[in-house]
Amino acid sequence: MPQDNPSRRTALAGLLSSTLAWAAPAPRVKITAIESFTVKVPDGGAPIPLRLYRYSVTRVHTDAGITGTSFIPVAPDILERAVKPTLLGEDLFAIDRHMRRLQMFSGESRTQSWSGVEHALWDAIGRLSGRPVADLLGKARDRLRVYRTTVFEGQQDQSDVPYDRQAKFALHLKNNGYTAIKIRAWRPNPMDDVDAVGVIRAAVGPTFKIMLDRTAVRPGWVWDYPTALKVARGLEKHNSYWLEEPFDGMDLQGPARLAAEVDILITGGELGRNIHEFAAFLTNKTYDIVQPDTRICGGIWAAKKISTLAASFGVPCVQHGTGGFALAGYIQAGCSMTNCEWQEMIGAGPNLPTEEWQPGEVLLKNKSAFRIENGYVHLPEFPGLGLDLDEAAIKEYRLA
Repeated sequence: MPQDNPSRRTALAGLLSSTLAWAAPAPRVKITAIESFTVKVPDGGAPIPLRLYRYSVTRVHTDAGITGTSFIPVAPDILERAVKPTLLGEDLFAIDRHMRRLQMFSGESRTQSWSGVEHALWDAIGRLSGRPVADLLGKARDRLRVYRTTVFEGQQDQSDVPYDRQAKFALHLKNNGYTAIKIRAWRPNPMDDVDAVGVIRAAVGPTFKIMLDRTAVRPGWVWDYPTALKVARGLEKHNSYWLEEPFDGMDLQGPARLAAEVDILITGGELGRNIHEFAAFLTNKTYDIVQPDTRICGGIWAAKKISTLAASFGVPCVQHGTGGFALAGYIQAGCSMTNCEWQEMIGAGPNLPTEEWQPGEVLLKNKSAFRIENGYVHLPEFPGLGLDLDEAAIKEYRLA
C-alpha cells in the first residue's frame, strides 16, 4: 500500500477547496443607479478656440461599489422613461438582454439616445474584472491607426474654406506623425472637393491617406449616380483612399454599383441602427468597408457583432468616429475587432486630437487620455474603457 503523504493530502485538500470555490455561483452585481450630467472644466478665463471644456457624463452605479462611466450623453426622456425602468435592479453583466429590451422599449431609431449607458455598463464590467473591455471581448490588437476628420470653421459645406488651408492642416498632421485626413465632400460644385484633394495631395506627398466624406443625406441633397461616378473618377486621379456614403445611407444598390466601377474604396454605414441593416449592406455588397457608429448602432456589443458579421463576408469594419473622451468605448471596441485597422477622430477646426481634449484631462488622475504615437492610438492599459478618473475633479466641475 502507498505510504500516507501529509504534503499530498494538504495539496489535494487545497485543490478541492479551490475547485468548490470556483464552482460556487458568483453573486450577481446589480445596477443601483444611473445618471447623466455635464461637467465644465476650467478655461482660465480665456478659452482656446475649438478645445473641449464641456463634457457629457453618463454613470452606472452598482451594489458592488463599482461605478461605470462613459462620456456619451443619454437623452433625459429616454433615461427616465426607458433606461431606468429597464435596468435598475438588474444584473450588470446581462448587456445583450438589456439592449434588446431597450430597443423594444424606445424603438431602434432611438438607439443613440441610450448607447452612452451601454458604454458605461462595459466600463463597470471592465473595472470589476480588472481588465480593459477589449480584453473581455477577445482583444485582436493593441493599437489602431488614426485618421483625423476635420470640419473647418465657416460654412458647413466648406465652400468658403480655401483649399490651401485644408492642405496646410493635412501637412501639419503629417509633420506630427499622423498618416491620414478626411474632409467633407459637401461643396455645391462636387468637383471643387476633387480640386481640394489635388491641392492636399501636392502638399502631403503620395503615401498620406486622404478620405472624402459625403455623409449620405446630411448635406441636404443627394448626388445622382453620374455625379458620384465623376467625383470618384476625379478622386482616383489624386490617389484618394475612400469616398464615404456618396448616396442615401439606406441605398443598397447605388454604392455597390459605384464600387464595382471604380478603384477607390466606397464606404459607409454610419447611420445603420442594427445588425440587420448591416446584413443587408453585406449581402448586397453595398460597401467595400462598413462603418458602424458605436453609438448609433446600439453600443460596443452591437458594433462587435457587426464586425464579426462583416468578417464572415471578408469585409473590413472601420467604426465611424467621434471626438474627445467619448472615443474611449470606440477604441476598446476597435481593438477587439479582427477586421478594424483605423479609428476616426472627429474635430472642429485645425487642431490635433490631443490638443482638443487637453483641457478635460483635469478630470483624469494620470492626466493623459489616449496615447497617440506615430499615427496610432494605443489601447489604454487601465481597466474598463481605459480612463483613470479623478472623482474629486468630476464632483468639483459637475454642473447642477
